[in-house]
Amino acid sequence: MPVNKRSKFRGSRTCGGGTHKNRRGAGNRGGRGRAGINAHHFVRYYLKEGPVFGKNGFSNPTTTHVKAVDIGTIDQMIPALIRQGLAKEENGKVIFNAADMGIDKILGSGKVTHKIQVSAGSFSEQAKVKIEASGGQALVI
Repeated sequence: MPVNKRSKFRGSRTCGGGTHKNRRGAGNRGGRGRAGINAHHFVRYYLKEGPVFGKNGFSNPTTTHVKAVDIGTIDQMIPALIRQGLAKEENGKVIFNAADMGIDKILGSGKVTHKIQVSAGSFSEQAKVKIEASGGQALVI
């Protein structure tokens, strides 16, 4: 009588693994790694990792992300900004600091209907022209 499983299967062709075609390679287990996550291994990856379809490359650590907003959008938000205390009105000008809202750059799309004095990290050329044409100022911090 065998003492352990290893000696029990000595001399056997498949060592208890079924037919000789089983246990051959990755094809027996449906592929390697994340193979089949949108087909035959869908449930396993949906439950363990969540839906991870598409490219998941690396992001370049040397690039910086700049949060930019159009001057037309800011112009439309002025009444709400005054109510919230993020902007104030003095002598017919609306004074606004874009850094308080986390805005790094002001872009030039849209219409400017108020006299605005905006302080920001940077401005596009078109934004500066529109702000100064309406009688405001674009101050770089």
